[in-house]
Amino acid sequence: VSFDPGIPFQDDDRRDHQQGFAHFGGPHILSLVTEVATRALKAVRFQKYNVHRRCRPEVLAARLHKVDDLEKMAPELRDMFSDLETSGILSYLEELNGKDNYLLPMAFCEGSPMHPAYGAGHATVAGACVTVLKAFFDCKTVFKANGVDSNHAYVSVEGGKELQLVPVYDEYCEEAHLTVEGELNKLASNISIGRNWAGVHYFTDYYESLLMGEQIAIGILEEQKLMFGENFSMTVPLFNGDSLRI
Repeated sequence: VSFDPGIPFQDDDRRDHQQGFAHFGGPHILSLVTEVATRALKAVRFQKYNVHRRCRPEVLAARLHKVDDLEKMAPELRDMFSDLETSGILSYLEELNGKDNYLLPMAFCEGSPMHPAYGAGHATVAGACVTVLKAFFDCKTVFKANGVDSNHAYVSVEGGKELQLVPVYDEYCEEAHLTVEGELNKLASNISIGRNWAGVHYFTDYYESLLMGEQIAIGILEEQKLMFGENFSMTVPLFNGDSLRI
């Protein structure tokens, strides 16, 4: 995949006799991906412990399971219990667990991590690392399949309710194109949503943490811009559909 058009050292070697390496090359990109990962984890830990301290879904389910014992201490639990009862979620849990058992089934036998739910560490790191990659590479690049067998991929249709098998590259069908931006966004989402499936996070943990990771990466890239003498720019497509030029 080509670099972002604003990255330097991309001319033919016969013209400028240089390539990106420690600056604007593979080692530069890899070092930044690891750097934003550590910064993202530090930032999300601050949000978890110093700001939000949101209980995990497993903990909330346990409190609802013990609502009769806890409602004097936390009367809002009874209102939440009634809302969930109306929605049918509690009856679904009873089908899984048995009558009057509202504990949350967990994908991990050890249960949830001991630190708070919001934000999500996986999602924050994914958002930060993917943003660095989107900054360095040409995100509009379309993947072209090599050979007949690899010429199709599944894309979501009907607002994400179904998957449809379409050609990876078809010059007459723009909707079927798989771009670098789209694949990186899917990677970040899958890493984040996987923690929701496991039962250790809520939807907002996933999405808002992606955005926090994105901002962390943008801040580091802006710092980088001030440290190099080369005249360069990066166009970063954002998770909300907008773009930012650094």
